[in-house]
Amino acid sequence: MSLYNKEEIKKFLPHRKPFLFLDSVNTIDYPEKRVPEIEDEKFNAKEFIGTKVTGSFFVDPSLEILKGHFPGNPILPGVVQIEIMAQMCPFLFHYSNKNLMDKLKINVALLGIDKARFKKPIYPNMTLEMKSVLKKVRGIFQTYECEIFGNDHLMSSAEIFASLEFIKKDN
Repeated sequence: MSLYNKEEIKKFLPHRKPFLFLDSVNTIDYPEKRVPEIEDEKFNAKEFIGTKVTGSFFVDPSLEILKGHFPGNPILPGVVQIEIMAQMCPFLFHYSNKNLMDKLKINVALLGIDKARFKKPIYPNMTLEMKSVLKKVRGIFQTYECEIFGNDHLMSSAEIFASLEFIKKDN
């Protein structure tokens, strides 16, 4: 069971095929089991520190990127793994007020990556489970600890630094 399927994800994230790497957002767990309120496009993102988001992605063998990385031995590139982790991050803000989020769009930018580790290769036909935890907030800038698992094994991890703003949608 998931909170968001691919079609619902596309309503929130600006990414599209071939660069949308989330199939579902499965859980959003807030600290102290209390969902912070978002009343307008201005809110205190620090209230979300400690929130964990989980999701999944199936590595389809027909992904174009796998054809060249590497022929005869396809492996999901590390840069795509980083992008998968980064795409998970904004969802921790979405669930707290779905009605408001229908009126807002996100302006998100990946600003930096630290402590990236690629423990095991990711192959076609694997279903990946991702986790992202908000660790630090400073204005519109956030730091997340992210992990990707395959078959219950840690495949990769990174610390993601991003900016995230909510902007009213034009009606």
